[in-house]
Amino acid sequence: MFDLLDQHQVSELHVKFDASSGLRSFIAIHSTDLGPALGGCRFIKYSSEEKALCDALSLAKGMSYKAALAEVPQGGGKSVIMVPDRSYDHRALFLAFGHFVESLNGRYITAIDSGTSAREMDIIKSVSSHVTSTSNAGNPSPYTAQGVFEGIKASVKHKLGFESLDGLRVALQGVGNVGYELGRLLASVGAEVVVADVNKALVNKALSDFAVKAVAPKDIVKEPCVVFAPCGLSNVINQNSVDLLKCRIVAGSANVQLAQAELGQVLHNRGILYAPDYVINSGGLIYASLTHSHLLKSKHTAGESIADLHQKIQEKVRRIGSTLSDIYTRSAKDGRATSDIADLLAQERLASFQDQAA
Repeated sequence: MFDLLDQHQVSELHVKFDASSGLRSFIAIHSTDLGPALGGCRFIKYSSEEKALCDALSLAKGMSYKAALAEVPQGGGKSVIMVPDRSYDHRALFLAFGHFVESLNGRYITAIDSGTSAREMDIIKSVSSHVTSTSNAGNPSPYTAQGVFEGIKASVKHKLGFESLDGLRVALQGVGNVGYELGRLLASVGAEVVVADVNKALVNKALSDFAVKAVAPKDIVKEPCVVFAPCGLSNVINQNSVDLLKCRIVAGSANVQLAQAELGQVLHNRGILYAPDYVINSGGLIYASLTHSHLLKSKHTAGESIADLHQKIQEKVRRIGSTLSDIYTRSAKDGRATSDIADLLAQERLASFQDQAA
């Protein structure tokens, strides 16, 4: 286990087992250099404790880098809760997790992620103030989708020189909260959106709303397209799938899209432009960060209006495209994978902050 912590450069790992509620949870904190660690709470089925732990560790590091490049005043962390194998009380489970979060005294702030929603965050909020994405804070998914949309536009402009997405085919893997909103945004500017999802009801809804075609989930990765947009779970680009890609660009909202770091260079060598996941999907983090700060300030002062807050969020989300353009330019100049360049820039920003603090 300690080798895994060192591999992912995680500074803290917190483990909670609560027999009465069935809670089995990990909270991984990668860095608090920029502020308290902020990252979502993932609540899904895991086949083993090791897989749950590895998910928390890899996602925490991505959150640190995401926060650094998004220039928000938080560090990176992530939590996972293993869905119990036995029957359980949902509220009791998330109350136990809320107490777990509270026990860290603000070093970690939780938010929604795969398998959680504002409903769970409200339960957590009843026992901990270190939570965002609650029902009174709104849904971050549209901001994540908007950031990916801005990123796709920047990627297409860099790779193809096109200012418009009109007529370009996008293969959208996953039409959950973020993927569905992204599909609507893409279709609104004339893109041809092909979708795949294990949830047939969502696929049918997408076909009636914006999609031109649906394919089986196993086939979406090899769909001929300009942009492949992974918007589901992690490790979509792996040793098996990387050779199947028939796209010019990979740009989607999923976290940890590369199963192995070296696959970024494989994409680069194949001439496929990769939008580093923690850069392009940072809209939700930006929303959660600024909203959390706004709610904390509003307890003590009138502060900024909701309209001003949302304008600030929108401006920051729009800058995701500019950040990606900078990464692409440096990647082309240095001949290195965009994923490596993004890591390097994030590490430089974290090191710069550490130097200033010293």
